[in-house]
Amino acid sequence: MPQADEVVVVATIIPKPERRDDVRAALIHAIGRTHAEDEGCLLYALHESEGGFCMIERWASADALKVHGTGPAITELGPTLSDGLARAPDLQVYKAVPAGTEGQGRL
Repeated sequence: MPQADEVVVVATIIPKPERRDDVRAALIHAIGRTHAEDEGCLLYALHESEGGFCMIERWASADALKVHGTGPAITELGPTLSDGLARAPDLQVYKAVPAGTEGQGRL
């Protein structure tokens, strides 16, 4: 079961068409940094569609997410994203609602 203070982030990232490869590379780099450096990171996974990218994240707590938001993986990502996106990322933060089986009912 998810811990009471875990949070999930769904970030939708829409690149400018001519900057898609740069944005993808920067996001992949940030994933490596986040997996290695952020202790509160439980899941940090990138998904891609024709329209852009979706980052699914799970954090041990809102505090862990806050630390990540000001850490090097994100601060270094900022310059690439500021020039490469069609619009600002859409970030949604959620708390899990336990339902169904543990393996199928949560991230």
